[in-house]
Amino acid sequence: MKHNLSVTAMLVLFFLLAQVVGLGLINYKFQVVKVGNETNIGYTEVSGSELPEWQTGIVLLYVLGGVLIGTLLVLLIIKLKKVKLWKLWFFVAVLIAIKFALDVLIKNTTITFIIALILTYFKVYKPNVVIHNLTEVLMYAGIGLFIVGLLKTHIMGAVILLLIISLYDIYAVFKSKHMVKMAQFQTKSQVFAGLMIPYTPKEQAAESVKLTSPKTLKKTFDVKTQKVEKKNAILGGGDIAFPLIFAGVVMQNIANKLYTNFGLTLEAAKSIAFQQSLIITLTTTIAIALLFVFAKKDKFYPAMPIVTAGCLIGYGIVLLL
Repeated sequence: MKHNLSVTAMLVLFFLLAQVVGLGLINYKFQVVKVGNETNIGYTEVSGSELPEWQTGIVLLYVLGGVLIGTLLVLLIIKLKKVKLWKLWFFVAVLIAIKFALDVLIKNTTITFIIALILTYFKVYKPNVVIHNLTEVLMYAGIGLFIVGLLKTHIMGAVILLLIISLYDIYAVFKSKHMVKMAQFQTKSQVFAGLMIPYTPKEQAAESVKLTSPKTLKKTFDVKTQKVEKKNAILGGGDIAFPLIFAGVVMQNIANKLYTNFGLTLEAAKSIAFQQSLIITLTTTIAIALLFVFAKKDKFYPAMPIVTAGCLIGYGIVLLL
């Protein structure tokens, strides 16, 4: 097991929370919209701004281009050792994403901006475990809202996105190893894009107790100089965002079919679609849990191939319903 059981369970639970909250906000935002002569279930704006009507191929290029540009910029920041620049860039990105999520529930944009600003400030400049991970939940909900709004009901586009990102993840972790470098830089700067739970390994904790025992204190060396090494259990942001995007697209596809083809009411279609999309969330969560259980300590793994497998297995189960 890569981390101890309690840390692994906490990380998996935060992943599950991010998926459920994200899907819940996307589902809550669904309404009846008219595009030309067609009436569908979906939404045409996020945070008060109209979403562009792009073809699926353009959306994929937009998302993949964003990943590529973002990666290059982070690598440049690492090379230049500009931690303050990384924090500023991350601050802006987090602020926008959290505001996207809050605007679904709170209609007053000034209030949502103030709340998002406060949460982002504490996340970036006054971090702790609770604030960091809870804001991650909101942040990826906001990202999911935006990307699902672009992809709409195009499941094949979402599948292609998962496959491409999975291949990229394998290359970035095992071949170029730049994903490992990025993760280490972000962890060291205490501004990590993803879930992160710091902990003290049991063997280190036991050694710490031993060093501070009465007998040891009688020895000539200074116990205060003995440092206990802490570790971080992490799960990258993409491993959270992309399964949420896929499940959101599937959910919108189901809701749209139930509404247009079977004549269900908006609320009934949304309810059934949400329940069925949770199957994907369940299988993906199981996949993540298995990854952490069977992974070796002190070794980096590309999570997206496992996440993608979980998404596709869940979608296969949904198709059988």
